[in-house]
Amino acid sequence: MNIQDLLIRFLLGGTAVMLSYIVTVISPWKILAGIFAAFPAVMLTAVLMVGVSSGSKKAAKIAQGSIYGMIGGVVCVSTVLAVLKASHNWILSIFAGLVLWLASSIVISTIRERVRKLGIRRA
Repeated sequence: MNIQDLLIRFLLGGTAVMLSYIVTVISPWKILAGIFAAFPAVMLTAVLMVGVSSGSKKAAKIAQGSIYGMIGGVVCVSTVLAVLKASHNWILSIFAGLVLWLASSIVISTIRERVRKLGIRRA
């Protein structure tokens, strides 16, 4: 990875975060702010950068892997909300959400890989 790649990632990611914040501040519909907070900027930037440097097959692998991370994202958001409601401690809720995001993403990808190796297919 070179400086140009890092700069592009920074600009794309930073722009997505900035736009999400602007929507949060100016939108009369606060639910829209939450929706924009979940914008998949990191995934899109990763697919873009890998696609440009290594081609579509490697970009597809990144996109496929991001499915597990996004499922983990649902676990993260659910955990943050549940812990926040129970404890009113935002630091604890964010920490718990991040831990369970990573753990659930790894577990789901491991299960999927084992199912694939066993040759189990959908009916």
